[in-house]
Amino acid sequence: MWKYKIMKEIAIADLTANSGVKFSTSGVRGLVKDMTDAVCYAYAVAFIQYLEGAEIFPTNDLRIAFAGDLRNSTSRIMAAVATAITDRGYQPVNCGRIPSPAAMLYGMQQGIPAIMVTGSHIPDDRNGMKFNTAVGEVLKTDEAGIKAQVVALPDEFDAGGFFRTPRSLGQEDPGARSAYLQRWLDVFPADFLRGKRLGLYQHSAVGRDLLREIYTALGAEVIVLGRSEIFIPVDTEAIRDEDVRLAAGWAREYSFDAIVSTDGDSDRPLLADEHGKWLRGDVADILCARFCGADVVVTPVSCNTAVEKCGYFSEVRRTRIGSPMVVEEMQRAVAEGGRCVVGYEANGGFLTSTPVYLFGKTLPPLPTRDPVILHLAILGLAARENKTISQLLTELPQRFTASNLLREFPPELSLRHINALRDGGATAIQLLFPEMGVLAGVDNTDGLRMTFHNAEIIHLRPSGTAPELRCYAEADSEVRAIDLVRRTLQTVQVWRTE
Repeated sequence: MWKYKIMKEIAIADLTANSGVKFSTSGVRGLVKDMTDAVCYAYAVAFIQYLEGAEIFPTNDLRIAFAGDLRNSTSRIMAAVATAITDRGYQPVNCGRIPSPAAMLYGMQQGIPAIMVTGSHIPDDRNGMKFNTAVGEVLKTDEAGIKAQVVALPDEFDAGGFFRTPRSLGQEDPGARSAYLQRWLDVFPADFLRGKRLGLYQHSAVGRDLLREIYTALGAEVIVLGRSEIFIPVDTEAIRDEDVRLAAGWAREYSFDAIVSTDGDSDRPLLADEHGKWLRGDVADILCARFCGADVVVTPVSCNTAVEKCGYFSEVRRTRIGSPMVVEEMQRAVAEGGRCVVGYEANGGFLTSTPVYLFGKTLPPLPTRDPVILHLAILGLAARENKTISQLLTELPQRFTASNLLREFPPELSLRHINALRDGGATAIQLLFPEMGVLAGVDNTDGLRMTFHNAEIIHLRPSGTAPELRCYAEADSEVRAIDLVRRTLQTVQVWRTE
């Protein structure tokens, strides 16, 4: 199979342990300087070998799709992926620069694997690869299988790990982009957004032009905002102060019904109401689940407790943070008889594991984070009930969440202090947070989630995808939730020096 001289063999477990490129949600991420052609090639080959060994590779189709976001390093990494696919004897299908959910949708429709080159919301000096089998994103069990691979590297890399000669991406295939567009136009009526005036904050999101095409085709007046040719790391869980100011200003200037956006790989949604106020993802998703008619909702432990308090759903299941954990629990819910099973994360990403029936048509399941369904669902719910988005929010239980993070905070440092706090119990927690009063309970599902006697919640967790310490809080007012996050991050800042 190999047309090159083999330079060496490398164990993926050793590569993960000894390089800056680590497994994260449904794939790997690392600093661009560490994601050399050789490293990216090795991970792509390991993924393919795992599919072959597990006998979950399509038997009569040799295609593997790949796509990417708009980061500076993405083209180079896509070329390494395409080369790995070719060298293993398969046919690479270059889907171009498209959203992560579009890449996975195409793979599922075609019954082939798909690799998405993206670092999602993290800064441009980092990147990553998301792996999807023919039935969905890789789960934690798949991750173990990929790590177990030993791969051969051809003698085509220089001393720095880069190809000696340039590698081609091949001609772009528009099929994945067209399929994602058609997914929405086949189900939602052509006049679904008629009369709606939408601001589309494009920044450097890979789906920025595709979203405009979808919403315009459904009848909306779409005004493009904030387009950037420089990558902007928009994090839907930790919205930047400048984006808060921008949205408020745009709302005053244009009188929008809503402002819509996504993160870098366009799988996490952002949506602002008519006042330009960004909705928290774990609140917006409650409205989305209601529009979809869900009976079972799966969501991580960090998300707003209004999902239980609202009474809209027959069952709410809680998981660890990360879409693979949500997907696994959704699969269990479907197996146990869930009729309309959906899931979401605090970042707003909405997933479906069963068909959603709308307007007498069927929206097929897409068990990965997707922003378009949330945008359309909330706009549709507001139209159906003749209310503004802000009015929809007032009908939910008034529980408010906030989150933020400390960057460049090594995960081992976070874990050491969080474990010490956990081991110290109520005494240690109340010494660190004396103003919070009596501790009512602790949840160790993912990180350390502390609930106090007044129902206020503080949750500390190391990020699984970057050197960041994240803090989540919940309270009876937005001001209080934001203040809890601010105070907590100030308090734990001292861990850097201890």
